[in-house]
Amino acid sequence: MTLSQKETLLLNDLKSKEQLCIDKYNKYACSACDGELKSLLTRIASVESGHLNTLNSILSGTVPQMSSSGSTPTVSGGATYKEQNASNSECFKNDQYLCSDLLSTEKHVSSVYDTCIFEFKDTAIRSILNHIQKEEQEHGEQLYKYMEQNGMYN
Repeated sequence: MTLSQKETLLLNDLKSKEQLCIDKYNKYACSACDGELKSLLTRIASVESGHLNTLNSILSGTVPQMSSSGSTPTVSGGATYKEQNASNSECFKNDQYLCSDLLSTEKHVSSVYDTCIFEFKDTAIRSILNHIQKEEQEHGEQLYKYMEQNGMYN
């Protein structure tokens, strides 16, 4: 497989976006007050690392096979954040900020994937990028559900 110069540049741009996601999710997992949020962010960071590995594989000339397993992290149906941490509003505000920032990041990254998908001539690569974009959208959904469940999304 030979990538065009444009495809190589796009993949390198996607790599930088994925690295930013990994860094944010790991940093924010350490900064989060709520244990459920820490766990969710750590799991998503792991999926983002897989995205980066996939992009590196494509850049090295390998078209990896995408699994169809449901590896998307989920939010458990436990007690809401307000019930657990009502007395600590600074923690609530902190976690709300982290989630809002990550949701904005996921929206941006998903839109970059959308543009890139149309620029690749190889159907298998387009399919892989589409798969990653779907997972990015699922990350956004998980963040939204966490925020909604905990009174953070207005």
